[in-house]
Amino acid sequence: MAAWVIGLAGACLACLAALALWRRRDLRADEGEAQRLARFQPAAPERFDPQIVADLPEPARRFFQWAIAPGAELFTVAELEMQGQFGMGDKARPGYMPMTARQTLASPHGFVWSMWAGRGLRRLSGSDSGSWTRFWLAGLVPVARYGGTPDHSRSAFGRYAAEAVMWTPAAVLPRQGVTWTGIDENTARVTIEHLGIEQAIDLTVDASGAPVQIAFTRWSNANPKGVWCEQPFGAFLSNGRNFHGIRIPTHVEAGNHFGTDAWFPFFVVDVTDLNFPQLGRT
Repeated sequence: MAAWVIGLAGACLACLAALALWRRRDLRADEGEAQRLARFQPAAPERFDPQIVADLPEPARRFFQWAIAPGAELFTVAELEMQGQFGMGDKARPGYMPMTARQTLASPHGFVWSMWAGRGLRRLSGSDSGSWTRFWLAGLVPVARYGGTPDHSRSAFGRYAAEAVMWTPAAVLPRQGVTWTGIDENTARVTIEHLGIEQAIDLTVDASGAPVQIAFTRWSNANPKGVWCEQPFGAFLSNGRNFHGIRIPTHVEAGNHFGTDAWFPFFVVDVTDLNFPQLGRT
């Protein structure tokens, strides 16, 4: 065999080994971030008393009484499992791929979301967090890597603040940095502030307090010009389910340009499990 063929084969193997090592480092970073966030779980969580929300605007009060059973422990960090579809295209050509994902959510401190979508050589995997976005094709080819900028941090904060309203209601109970105001008989606005970043989310509930919609203005570059700006984002919510005394909407259809003709629900998922890590407990 010619020396150049042997050399080329060796170089290819070295490249594959380097990419595999790079991917393993990403996976270890995901695990490390999940463990860091789990430590924000209160060591001795309080239990829910409806009096905590008695003075909130009526839609917010209804929501919390729907979402948290009296006496339930107020865990603020959750681990979620989900499955559904992830759209890689646009409204005209959604390009949905089957998806599974797991997430650690610890508002206002951060989140890490790890996903697997597609099949075979079109399989996409990777993760989002408050610090990075990085995805791989077929587990070997990096196709998206960015983060570590003020724009990314601001955009990520909008995401996990909104997801806290959906999936960790104890984390958005009134306290320093979390303020609720009324909008109308079925809508309330929560404003979440942390480390100089602020995000307002409008939550709409039905007569029972079940959440049916969230809407907010998110800092994003998901637009035809790829320019960072504030633009509408939102989701329709349904299928409430109880996990350990906490009830959440388990079906979510979310996307950019919510409330406009350009709305495209690229994130369509069902939460299949929710647990509360207890690494922070004594």
